[in-house]
Amino acid sequence: MSEIGVGVVPDPVAASATRGVARRLLGNPLAIGSAVVLVLIVGSAVLAPWLAPHDPNLPSATDVLAAPSDRFLLGADSSGHDILSRLLFATRVTLAAAALALVVAAVLGISAGLMAGYAGGWTETVGTWIASMLMALPGIVALLAARAVVGPSVWATMIVFGVLLSPMFYRVIYTAVSGVRQELFVDAARVAGLSDARIITRHILTVVRAPAVILAAQVATVGIGVQSGLAFLGLGDPTVPSWGGMLNDAFTSMYLAPLQILWPSLAIGTTGIALTLLSNALRDAWEGTTGPSPRRDRRGTARPSPAGRPAGVVHDEAPRDREVPPAELLGVTGLRVGYVRPDGTSRTVVDGVSLQVRRGEVHGLVGESGSGKTQTAFAIMRLLPREAQVSGRIGFDGTDLAELPERELRRLRGHRIGYIPQEPMSNLDPSFTVGSQLVEPIRLHLGLGRAPARARALDLLDRVGLPDPRRAFGSYPHEISGGMAQRVLIAGAVSCHPDLLIADEPTTALDVTVQAEVLDLLRGLQADLGMGILLVTHNFGVVADICDQVSVMRSGRIVETGPVRAIFEDPRHPYTRSLFAAVPQAGVLRDPWVMPVVGRSGPGSLPDDARPTAPVGKEPADV
Repeated sequence: MSEIGVGVVPDPVAASATRGVARRLLGNPLAIGSAVVLVLIVGSAVLAPWLAPHDPNLPSATDVLAAPSDRFLLGADSSGHDILSRLLFATRVTLAAAALALVVAAVLGISAGLMAGYAGGWTETVGTWIASMLMALPGIVALLAARAVVGPSVWATMIVFGVLLSPMFYRVIYTAVSGVRQELFVDAARVAGLSDARIITRHILTVVRAPAVILAAQVATVGIGVQSGLAFLGLGDPTVPSWGGMLNDAFTSMYLAPLQILWPSLAIGTTGIALTLLSNALRDAWEGTTGPSPRRDRRGTARPSPAGRPAGVVHDEAPRDREVPPAELLGVTGLRVGYVRPDGTSRTVVDGVSLQVRRGEVHGLVGESGSGKTQTAFAIMRLLPREAQVSGRIGFDGTDLAELPERELRRLRGHRIGYIPQEPMSNLDPSFTVGSQLVEPIRLHLGLGRAPARARALDLLDRVGLPDPRRAFGSYPHEISGGMAQRVLIAGAVSCHPDLLIADEPTTALDVTVQAEVLDLLRGLQADLGMGILLVTHNFGVVADICDQVSVMRSGRIVETGPVRAIFEDPRHPYTRSLFAAVPQAGVLRDPWVMPVVGRSGPGSLPDDARPTAPVGKEPADV
């Protein structure tokens, strides 16, 4: 197959996610109306020195409680100040004070919530303890104490208030991040070589942005209310115009000039309502960033490829008995993985695993569910949880991955080491298009510009047999089928020409016909790119179809290793023979209620060390 091109191609995709958000906002009358109101309020605050007809602090004894007129459009207060001028300058102070409280609360709460939710461990404990302590403080008492220390400064008071409000952001962000930090698309981003900072800013923030926007509007509204309330109670700076101070002055003259209480009340209520409506509209626009669905082929699905092969894949059928190159690519020696139980004891899930994968070789790792296959694959890529206890040597092209610093390891993952997960839909971030998730690792590892990376991604989608690569490039994960998603992940795994490809049950969730196409695709890519492949599976049919070598795994240990032909013709270990015996035979019906019992002699019985592990709490005869 020819090398993947990197030329610039015209953009065929409809609109980006950002433009989709803008279109949704522009199509929402409430969003437009609230945005216009907020722009007018903020604009009047910014332009207050030029819009105010009078000095807001200049009293007039002859104009006390003057009614609205040509000179005073909204009237004058009890000191003869022009209400319109004071309202404009009070808008500046009130909005700036609320914004200060919002920024302080958001910076502290969001950053702490992201760190605690993503990292866990001691950061989670400390962050939750501090947030709980701040929430236990009575807010008004803390503000009064702060005023006694720093004086009637509105800015110092709002900084303290922002600190008191930060737990609101912390709890919402922490809860949202904790719910997605173990999602498979986050692991897929780690496999692609992305740093923790980039994963947080690109993938995690997309999950928390909607609740954060809603909460920001609430905090801003609360900030306006609290600042106005403190000024209304006479606890603010009397020399600085504010909506609360105007309310206090109007309240004292409510029976003489009741109209004066309307203007600051209207400003506070209108601003709060506009903030709430705009934040809800923005949340709705972000949660529906799919935009107009691309036009689909009316005839439906993928075009069948000749001779059952995926479209775009051209390769020669590799003979089963081809000579394996002698160079070792991956050498795992004495790998052990364990976890500490709550009672302090340790549970070993991978116990002394050793295996080799040579260049150009497909090595199958086969065993029943729970035998430790996926834990072995994740240990090779160093993607296990922090509490995992890992030992042994993981040699990759002369480098011990177990001793490699995380920064250097990220350069290998997604570049020289590719990964295909077993659940395609869960490993694609639903917040981003397929194309953006393919382009990101290409730009990161290969240093290509946006247009060449896009061209490479489109060529990869065509190469893995998608019938309409441009449509798939612009689609979101929920707009494609499971088989298409699996092909997308294969394209992403080989996008940077890896030397080693780890495929974890790549055909488990697929139909039989799609499984055959995916295996054919992997065979072709392996032959074209010369990769070494570690294929994790429980299906001996997959092993027979694609693998050169096979290792049989049971209860965290490898019990037998050898060439596929030798293992299939003459399995030596009793457990390997039991796995072959469990494979359904064509034309043979089995009684589902009859199983060989451990220790029973006679035909059909198995030795004790060959029986597959029974579920906890059940004997093998009860399974």
